[in-house]
Amino acid sequence: MNQAARVDLSAWGEQPPLFVSLLAREVENSNRTKAAGRIGMSRTAVTLLLQNRYPSPSTEHVERRVMDTLGRIDCVVLGEVITAEQCQTNRDKPAPTHNPHAMQHWRACQHCPQNPRCAAKEQRHGSH
Repeated sequence: MNQAARVDLSAWGEQPPLFVSLLAREVENSNRTKAAGRIGMSRTAVTLLLQNRYPSPSTEHVERRVMDTLGRIDCVVLGEVITAEQCQTNRDKPAPTHNPHAMQHWRACQHCPQNPRCAAKEQRHGSH
């Protein structure tokens, strides 16, 4: 079975920015060349960005490209397209024990394939 190689984001510290994590996930699901083409940048720029060695003092334009292209998620719970940031906020907040509807949404987020923690568990336990 051909399994995608994990992208090393350790140069970004413990919590890489969301756009870097999204780009790394795209690279893991395809490759650097395809991911670069998808966001309209070179393979070299993608590599340097993932290694936190991008030569520009600001990565704002790269962040905008990544978020515009990769930062939209079709939320099956809400039935609408949301930003990756909204998705992350929904899944990372504490369990809303005061509201049954919000709790149902939160639980769905914990098992959603868009949740990187859920996808990582599947990769560890799903390949036999």
